[in-house]
Amino acid sequence: MKFVQALASATALAVGMFAATEASALTVGFSQIGSESGWRAAETTVTKQEAEKRGIDLKFADAQQKQENQIKAIRSFIAQGVDAIFVAPVVATGWDDVLTEAKDAGIPVILLDRTVDSDKGLYLTAVTSDLVHEGNVAGKWLVDETKGKDCNVVELQGTTGSSPAIDRKKGFEQAIADAKNLKLIRSQTGDFTRTKGKEVMESFLKAEGGGKNICALYAHNDDMAVGAIEAIKEAGLKPGTDILVVSIDAVPDIFKAMAAGEANATVELTPNMAGPAFDALNAYLKDKKEPPKWIQTESKLYTPTSEDPMKVYDLKKGLGY
Repeated sequence: MKFVQALASATALAVGMFAATEASALTVGFSQIGSESGWRAAETTVTKQEAEKRGIDLKFADAQQKQENQIKAIRSFIAQGVDAIFVAPVVATGWDDVLTEAKDAGIPVILLDRTVDSDKGLYLTAVTSDLVHEGNVAGKWLVDETKGKDCNVVELQGTTGSSPAIDRKKGFEQAIADAKNLKLIRSQTGDFTRTKGKEVMESFLKAEGGGKNICALYAHNDDMAVGAIEAIKEAGLKPGTDILVVSIDAVPDIFKAMAAGEANATVELTPNMAGPAFDALNAYLKDKKEPPKWIQTESKLYTPTSEDPMKVYDLKKGLGY
């Protein structure tokens, strides 16, 4: 009898251990756009940290800015039978086929920080900030800062066709639409990179009297702004004074620029999209209750006077930017 009880206990223990192993063996594939910016690198780092903290096996794929690489990665994740797929889509269109393949395989897909122009039934949810709102906050800051003074504005757009580029432009233009003193005189993509941001700003400065006709720069991300700041300085002007600089993301280097008086404002985009995404995924896998199609993250406006820029820099520098 004792032998039977011992055997039953051992069996129960083995089943329990197996169940525990199964529970901790969640595998998630993550197709990241690339590492075109400090913010993107931080998002990758925080996603890996969140996965490790939760005991999740994260399979990471760097698409190097190419949609075809992302589609290949997603198909590879499907073939491996992962439990879920996270995607930060490089562009908004062209996802229908591969998302349908994931859905047919019974694998939920969660979009991180960007959306796609596909049927919402093809993905579980999208964890993003309100990109239009971010541009709107930047535009309202410029309206308030210029106080009715005539101001020619140049714009560094993000990657052409990407939802951040489309929505941040839309939000900014909405914010300044009734401000007759603000005139958007030039707008061109800097592809979200410092190098391109500097190159395009150099062309803006050359075309606008060495920068004399430019009052403000609006950049769709901080990295392009940091590149543009270098171009402004090389042109013999003072960024932040001769040309106002407002951008989006709130990466550490823009706080160093603000501390030096070379940038005026930034709107935060938190790199922790994965935390809410994992929470939504776990709830879905546990109860099969679908989350809302949009989980919005918090945004915040920073200026040199709202908080100590170097204090914020010190808090953010360890996040992997």
